Amino acid sequence: MSTLPAPPDGGFCADAWERTAELQRAIVQHPFNVALTDGSLDRDRFARYIVQDARYLVGFAQALAAASTRADNAEDAAFLAGSAHGALVEERRLHAGYVEEFGLSEDDMAGIETSPSCLAYTSFLRASALSDPYPVLIATILPCFWVYQHVGSTILEATGGAGDHPYSRWIETYADEEFAQAVLGARELTDRLASEADESTRDRMLGAFTRASEYEWLFWNSAWIREEWPTARWR
Repeated sequence: MSTLPAPPDGGFCADAWERTAELQRAIVQHPFNVALTDGSLDRDRFARYIVQDARYLVGFAQALAAASTRADNAEDAAFLAGSAHGALVEERRLHAGYVEEFGLSEDDMAGIETSPSCLAYTSFLRASALSDPYPVLIATILPCFWVYQHVGSTILEATGGAGDHPYSRWIETYADEEFAQAVLGARELTDRLASEADESTRDRMLGAFTRASEYEWLFWNSAWIREEWPTARWR
Protein backbone atom coordinates (compact mmCIF):
# COMPACT_ATOMS: atom_id res chain seq x y z
CA MET A 1 0.00 0.00 0.00
CA SER A 2 1.27 3.48 -0.87
CA THR A 3 0.94 6.17 1.77
CA LEU A 4 2.06 9.74 2.10
CA PRO A 5 3.47 11.40 5.19
CA ALA A 6 1.25 14.04 6.73
CA PRO A 7 1.90 17.60 5.51
CA PRO A 8 4.10 19.62 7.88
CA ASP A 9 2.17 21.37 10.64
CA GLY A 10 1.38 24.93 9.65
CA GLY A 11 2.18 24.42 5.97
CA PHE A 12 -0.21 25.43 3.22
CA CYS A 13 -1.07 21.84 2.32
CA ALA A 14 -1.94 20.97 5.92
CA ASP A 15 -4.22 24.01 6.07
CA ALA A 16 -5.81 23.31 2.68
CA TRP A 17 -6.49 19.66 3.49
CA GLU A 18 -7.99 20.58 6.87
CA ARG A 19 -10.19 23.26 5.28
CA THR A 20 -11.50 20.75 2.72
CA ALA A 21 -11.63 17.70 5.03
CA GLU A 22 -15.40 17.24 4.75
CA LEU A 23 -15.21 17.57 0.98
CA GLN A 24 -12.36 15.04 0.79
CA ARG A 25 -14.42 12.59 2.84
CA ALA A 26 -17.41 13.21 0.59
CA ILE A 27 -15.27 12.33 -2.44
CA VAL A 28 -14.11 9.03 -0.94
CA GLN A 29 -17.67 8.25 0.21
CA HIS A 30 -19.29 9.19 -3.09
CA PRO A 31 -21.41 6.34 -4.48
CA PHE A 32 -19.13 6.11 -7.54
CA ASN A 33 -16.07 5.49 -5.39
CA VAL A 34 -17.94 3.22 -2.96
CA ALA A 35 -19.01 1.06 -5.92
CA LEU A 36 -15.50 1.28 -7.37
CA THR A 37 -14.14 0.03 -4.04
CA ASP A 38 -16.39 -3.01 -3.73
CA GLY A 39 -16.16 -3.82 -7.44
CA SER A 40 -19.88 -3.37 -8.09
CA LEU A 41 -19.47 -0.29 -10.31
CA ASP A 42 -21.21 -1.05 -13.58
CA ARG A 43 -19.11 -1.06 -16.72
CA ASP A 44 -21.16 1.62 -18.50
CA ARG A 45 -20.54 4.17 -15.76
CA PHE A 46 -16.85 3.34 -15.62
CA ALA A 47 -16.51 3.45 -19.42
CA ARG A 48 -18.13 6.87 -19.55
CA TYR A 49 -15.87 8.03 -16.73
CA ILE A 50 -12.80 6.85 -18.65
CA VAL A 51 -13.85 8.78 -21.75
CA GLN A 52 -14.42 11.98 -19.75
CA ASP A 53 -11.19 11.52 -17.81
CA ALA A 54 -9.18 11.13 -21.00
CA ARG A 55 -10.56 14.47 -22.18
CA TYR A 56 -9.93 16.07 -18.80
CA LEU A 57 -6.29 14.97 -18.87
CA VAL A 58 -5.64 17.06 -21.97
CA GLY A 59 -6.62 20.22 -20.09
CA PHE A 60 -4.71 19.10 -17.00
CA ALA A 61 -1.58 18.46 -19.05
CA GLN A 62 -1.90 21.86 -20.71
CA ALA A 63 -2.08 23.54 -17.28
CA LEU A 64 0.99 21.59 -16.12
CA ALA A 65 2.89 22.52 -19.27
CA ALA A 66 2.00 26.18 -18.79
CA ALA A 67 3.16 26.00 -15.17
CA SER A 68 6.47 24.48 -16.26
CA THR A 69 7.23 27.53 -18.39
CA ARG A 70 6.73 29.79 -15.37
CA ALA A 71 8.85 27.86 -12.87
CA ASP A 72 11.79 29.84 -11.55
CA ASN A 73 14.22 26.91 -11.45
CA ALA A 74 15.08 23.98 -13.68
CA GLU A 75 14.13 21.30 -11.15
CA ASP A 76 10.56 22.57 -10.77
CA ALA A 77 10.22 23.07 -14.53
CA ALA A 78 11.37 19.50 -15.16
CA PHE A 79 8.96 18.10 -12.55
CA LEU A 80 5.97 19.95 -14.03
CA ALA A 81 6.89 19.12 -17.63
CA GLY A 82 7.39 15.48 -16.69
CA SER A 83 4.00 15.41 -14.98
CA ALA A 84 2.41 16.87 -18.13
CA HIS A 85 4.06 14.11 -20.17
CA GLY A 86 2.83 11.49 -17.71
CA ALA A 87 -0.74 12.76 -17.90
CA LEU A 88 -0.75 12.55 -21.67
CA VAL A 89 1.17 9.31 -22.08
CA GLU A 90 1.15 7.09 -19.01
CA GLU A 91 -2.37 7.72 -17.75
CA ARG A 92 -3.86 7.77 -21.24
CA ARG A 93 -2.26 4.36 -21.77
CA LEU A 94 -4.36 3.17 -18.83
CA HIS A 95 -7.45 4.64 -20.46
CA ALA A 96 -6.63 3.06 -23.81
CA GLY A 97 -6.45 -0.35 -22.13
CA TYR A 98 -9.93 0.05 -20.70
CA VAL A 99 -11.31 1.42 -23.97
CA GLU A 100 -10.02 -1.70 -25.70
CA GLU A 101 -11.36 -3.97 -22.94
CA PHE A 102 -14.83 -2.40 -23.17
CA GLY A 103 -14.80 -2.65 -26.97
CA LEU A 104 -15.40 1.07 -27.48
CA SER A 105 -14.86 2.17 -31.06
CA GLU A 106 -13.77 5.64 -32.13
CA ASP A 107 -17.38 6.29 -33.13
CA ASP A 108 -18.59 5.16 -29.69
CA MET A 109 -16.20 7.55 -27.97
CA ALA A 110 -17.04 10.42 -30.30
CA GLY A 111 -20.70 9.83 -29.53
CA ILE A 112 -20.13 10.52 -25.82
CA GLU A 113 -20.26 14.28 -25.48
CA THR A 114 -17.93 16.05 -23.07
CA SER A 115 -19.98 16.50 -19.91
CA PRO A 116 -20.75 19.92 -18.41
CA SER A 117 -18.64 19.12 -15.35
CA CYS A 118 -15.67 17.94 -17.41
CA LEU A 119 -15.83 21.05 -19.60
CA ALA A 120 -16.16 23.31 -16.54
CA TYR A 121 -13.21 21.71 -14.77
CA THR A 122 -10.88 21.86 -17.77
CA SER A 123 -11.97 25.43 -18.48
CA PHE A 124 -11.15 26.32 -14.86
CA LEU A 125 -7.65 24.84 -15.24
CA ARG A 126 -7.02 26.60 -18.56
CA ALA A 127 -8.27 29.92 -17.19
CA SER A 128 -5.93 29.59 -14.21
CA ALA A 129 -3.02 28.82 -16.55
CA LEU A 130 -3.78 31.98 -18.54
CA SER A 131 -4.56 34.48 -15.80
CA ASP A 132 -3.49 33.38 -12.32
CA PRO A 133 -0.14 34.01 -10.64
CA TYR A 134 2.18 31.01 -10.70
CA PRO A 135 1.59 30.00 -7.03
CA VAL A 136 -2.19 30.08 -7.54
CA LEU A 137 -1.89 27.94 -10.67
CA ILE A 138 0.12 25.35 -8.74
CA ALA A 139 -2.55 25.27 -6.00
CA THR A 140 -5.20 24.84 -8.71
CA ILE A 141 -3.37 21.83 -10.15
CA LEU A 142 -2.59 20.12 -6.84
CA PRO A 143 -5.99 18.49 -6.10
CA CYS A 144 -5.87 16.36 -9.25
CA PHE A 145 -2.63 14.86 -7.99
CA TRP A 146 -3.55 14.57 -4.34
CA VAL A 147 -7.23 13.59 -4.49
CA TYR A 148 -6.57 10.76 -6.94
CA GLN A 149 -3.72 9.43 -4.82
CA HIS A 150 -5.90 9.67 -1.71
CA VAL A 151 -8.81 7.86 -3.37
CA GLY A 152 -6.57 5.19 -4.93
CA SER A 153 -4.73 4.47 -1.67
CA THR A 154 -7.96 4.45 0.34
CA ILE A 155 -9.47 1.90 -2.04
CA LEU A 156 -6.33 -0.22 -2.00
CA GLU A 157 -6.36 -0.26 1.80
CA ALA A 158 -10.09 -1.08 1.92
CA THR A 159 -9.68 -3.99 -0.50
CA GLY A 160 -6.50 -5.34 1.07
CA GLY A 161 -4.74 -5.12 -2.31
CA ALA A 162 -6.04 -4.84 -5.86
CA GLY A 163 -5.55 -8.54 -6.65
CA ASP A 164 -8.30 -9.76 -8.97
CA HIS A 165 -10.42 -6.66 -8.42
CA PRO A 166 -12.27 -5.78 -11.68
CA TYR A 167 -10.68 -2.31 -11.65
CA SER A 168 -7.28 -3.36 -10.32
CA ARG A 169 -5.31 -1.48 -12.99
CA TRP A 170 -6.97 1.81 -12.06
CA ILE A 171 -6.40 1.25 -8.34
CA GLU A 172 -2.76 0.26 -8.81
CA THR A 173 -2.07 3.29 -11.01
CA TYR A 174 -3.17 5.82 -8.40
CA ALA A 175 -1.99 3.90 -5.32
CA ASP A 176 1.42 3.31 -6.91
CA GLU A 177 4.54 4.43 -5.03
CA GLU A 178 5.87 6.35 -8.06
CA PHE A 179 2.64 8.32 -8.27
CA ALA A 180 2.76 8.91 -4.50
CA GLN A 181 6.19 10.46 -4.90
CA ALA A 182 4.89 12.73 -7.67
CA VAL A 183 2.10 13.85 -5.33
CA LEU A 184 4.62 14.50 -2.58
CA GLY A 185 6.67 16.59 -5.01
CA ALA A 186 3.59 18.62 -5.96
CA ARG A 187 2.78 19.22 -2.30
CA GLU A 188 6.31 20.27 -1.46
CA LEU A 189 6.32 22.72 -4.37
CA THR A 190 2.97 24.17 -3.28
CA ASP A 191 4.10 24.52 0.33
CA ARG A 192 7.29 26.28 -0.73
CA LEU A 193 5.49 28.74 -2.99
CA ALA A 194 2.91 29.47 -0.28
CA SER A 195 5.63 30.11 2.28
CA GLU A 196 7.12 32.73 -0.04
CA ALA A 197 3.78 34.34 -0.96
CA ASP A 198 2.03 37.30 0.62
CA GLU A 199 -1.22 36.82 2.51
CA SER A 200 -3.39 37.83 -0.43
CA THR A 201 -1.76 35.30 -2.75
CA ARG A 202 -1.95 32.57 -0.13
CA ASP A 203 -5.68 33.26 0.28
CA ARG A 204 -6.10 32.96 -3.48
CA MET A 205 -4.16 29.69 -3.42
CA LEU A 206 -6.50 28.32 -0.76
CA GLY A 207 -9.54 29.39 -2.76
CA ALA A 208 -8.15 27.76 -5.90
CA PHE A 209 -7.36 24.51 -4.07
CA THR A 210 -10.86 24.42 -2.61
CA ARG A 211 -12.58 25.11 -5.92
CA ALA A 212 -10.50 22.47 -7.73
CA SER A 213 -11.41 19.97 -4.99
CA GLU A 214 -15.08 20.84 -5.54
CA TYR A 215 -14.61 20.13 -9.23
CA GLU A 216 -13.11 16.77 -8.29
CA TRP A 217 -16.34 15.87 -6.48
CA LEU A 218 -18.40 17.16 -9.39
CA PHE A 219 -16.37 15.05 -11.80
CA TRP A 220 -16.98 11.83 -9.85
CA ASN A 221 -20.64 12.77 -9.49
CA SER A 222 -21.05 13.46 -13.20
CA ALA A 223 -19.81 9.93 -13.94
CA TRP A 224 -22.20 8.44 -11.41
CA ILE A 225 -25.31 10.25 -12.67
CA ARG A 226 -24.24 9.87 -16.33
CA GLU A 227 -24.38 13.64 -16.65
CA GLU A 228 -25.49 15.06 -19.98
CA TRP A 229 -26.34 18.52 -21.26
CA PRO A 230 -29.97 19.24 -20.25
CA THR A 231 -30.07 21.86 -23.02
CA ALA A 232 -29.25 19.34 -25.76
CA ARG A 233 -32.96 19.05 -26.64
CA TRP A 234 -32.97 22.65 -27.90
CA ARG A 235 -30.01 22.42 -30.27
